[in-house]
Amino acid sequence: MRLPLEPGPRSRVTFVLLGVFLGIFGMHNFYAGYNKKAAIQLALTVLTCFYGAAISWIWAIVEICVINKDAEGEQFA
Repeated sequence: MRLPLEPGPRSRVTFVLLGVFLGIFGMHNFYAGYNKKAAIQLALTVLTCFYGAAISWIWAIVEICVINKDAEGEQFA
């Protein structure tokens, strides 16, 4: 049973949209709770003056196709 203030399951649609549009910054991983991966993607993009953005974006597209659960192990809704 969930407490009233506890958030529900995260949305798969939101995860995919964040990955497509803001994946170069790792926002989809921040949303899913994968903070370490998200920080690496963000650093890759920012510290390379956006030259690494292509790598981060490809990485994000692969992740939105493969990842089905958030960092806590719950299925996306």
